[in-house]
Amino acid sequence: MERQTKIEAVDSLKKELQGKTHIFLCNFQGLSVEKDTQLRRDIRTSGGTYKVVKNTLLKLAFADSSFDQLNDHLKGNTAIAYHESDLVAIAKLIAKHAKENEKFTFKAGVVEGKVVEVKDLETISNLPSKEELLSKLLYLLNYPIQGLAVSLSGVIRNLAVVLDQVKQNKEKVS
Repeated sequence: MERQTKIEAVDSLKKELQGKTHIFLCNFQGLSVEKDTQLRRDIRTSGGTYKVVKNTLLKLAFADSSFDQLNDHLKGNTAIAYHESDLVAIAKLIAKHAKENEKFTFKAGVVEGKVVEVKDLETISNLPSKEELLSKLLYLLNYPIQGLAVSLSGVIRNLAVVLDQVKQNKEKVS
């Protein structure tokens, strides 16, 4: 690779990673092209990014960022994976592919400025997705209002029953 091409690649990587709070490094050595293509397709479908990048270029791109903690893990074949907003989705995809393909392995990652290892990836991948958390939140916000509506309708129903009984009693008396 020419020097100018390397400089442009590093600049492009720096711009791409700027503002990201999480990134995962994976080893894809020995993974078949078909399985690697499937992984790329799955990550792209979820809205994430998966790239194979030379370690030297990654070291230069990680300089002066929170990702420079990963420099010790930049050995062998390296691919980076990240998602703009959904950390759990990308972690689930990586964990799923690592279980299905023993040659695909998770090296390390950075989440919110902290290095995560394999055991941490499992923990992150077991978290509920963003959609699940939102639906639970909406349920919890709706529950008190729903309970109030049920209680109020019970009062009205009981009032209707009492009025009906009064009517029936008056009809019996007359």
